[in-house]
Amino acid sequence: MPLFPAVDAALPEEGTAAFLLHRLRVLAVVALGPLITGYAGVAAIAALVTAAASQAQFSTAGVLSAAAPSWLAVHQVPLRIGPAELGFLPLLPTIGVLVLVAKTAAGAAHRLGLDHPTQAGPIVFTAMGAHAVFGVVLATVTSAPEATASILSAAYYPALVSGLAATIGVARRCRLLDMVAARADNIALIGLRAGALGAAVLVAAGALVVVIGLIASFGTARGLFAAHAPGAGSGLGMLLLCVAYLPNAVVAGTSFLAGPGFSIGAVEIGPLDFTGGPVPAVPLLAALPEERAAWWPALLAVPLVIGAVIGWLLRDVDERPIRRLRSVAVAAMVVAMGSAVVGAAAGGRLGSGMFDPVEMRAPLLSVLMAAWILIPGGLVAWFAGERPARVVESDVDDATDDEEVVDAHDDADDTDGDSDEEDADAEDDPEDDTDAEGEEPDETEDAEEEPADDDGTDDDSVDDIETVDDESEEDEDTDEDLTGPPSKID
Repeated sequence: MPLFPAVDAALPEEGTAAFLLHRLRVLAVVALGPLITGYAGVAAIAALVTAAASQAQFSTAGVLSAAAPSWLAVHQVPLRIGPAELGFLPLLPTIGVLVLVAKTAAGAAHRLGLDHPTQAGPIVFTAMGAHAVFGVVLATVTSAPEATASILSAAYYPALVSGLAATIGVARRCRLLDMVAARADNIALIGLRAGALGAAVLVAAGALVVVIGLIASFGTARGLFAAHAPGAGSGLGMLLLCVAYLPNAVVAGTSFLAGPGFSIGAVEIGPLDFTGGPVPAVPLLAALPEERAAWWPALLAVPLVIGAVIGWLLRDVDERPIRRLRSVAVAAMVVAMGSAVVGAAAGGRLGSGMFDPVEMRAPLLSVLMAAWILIPGGLVAWFAGERPARVVESDVDDATDDEEVVDAHDDADDTDGDSDEEDADAEDDPEDDTDAEGEEPDETEDAEEEPADDDGTDDDSVDDIETVDDESEEDEDTDEDLTGPPSKID
């Protein structure tokens, strides 16, 4: 059943009592929903394992009491069991809590109609505060002296896990991703996506190493089940333990491929170094090799190829190599930060015996993972992409000469155009030409207006001009021109 029913057709008007009541109800679900669901899930698993065990004594109070430290462990709170500390905690239940809180936060943002980054704060802080208070309460009232936690850790780790999950949940609805995209340029955004892709591919390669190891050691794992978990209840508990620690094993496989490797107490396993020894009798650890193989260094080609592929994907980001290199650097930073976080979370203290501590060598893992992306990816992106066209000095001179020739042709065209216009003006306006030659148009007009003299000298000159201008008219009407007197200029 979903934590939130269908969204109302219309939200109450903001500022009204109905709106405040609706907001408080939604935030209450954000605060209490994951707590109740998570604690009930932990208690149900504990009850299932206890009921399946043949020699265990089942009681509701005992299950609920045992679920308190288990809930803290699910939120990565280090526990103290007697004099020893247990910090090597399973990651799969933590991933489940992240998904639960993220979905609850996303539903609350949708129910409240949030659509701005500044509106995400109440949901995130509500989830963080509720988990911190609940963690402190469990660490204070727990009655199991064999599993305790410090007050500060019980408040800090649940708040951190829930805050991260709630931020992921409201990121799309409240446009947090759009805010990040608006503050970053396109080169950085492409680098972020490439880094996320590179981290996912590296983790997938580490998971493949674990799967291959388990398949190759299937007989050993079955023998460990039979020897240390013979009954149905014990076998179920061992299976759940192996499944819960499976993400930790994937991180160990990724660290093995990247070069740093990992260690369990005095046992060190890496492609370049190997120190054997006893390990806990857990079927999941059957995938560990018993001795070093000479071909292990060849596995370093896997992150090398992944880094080169990331560089190939970023080769077309920009035509300038330095900007492509910056995009690869952003991708390497993303991989490095993710490796540091998961590397630190996947390891921890394991009591005080010979198997303590379990380390994924997170600092070295972060540095090497960044190097596997930055070095081969940077080289491929630098040399495989396009480059700006270089301008040679001779090309510049040729281009200058061509421009001068073009300018000369343009000037000639302009000169011809001007002369043509002048000729056209001269043909269209003969009076202007007459003015240009120094003749006075006023006298001509006066002569046209004066009546014809008896001697006919002026009339003859005027008739000649009229005859030239109207040559086509004379051809059309020859009879009229021959019989009638010549017409005068109007």
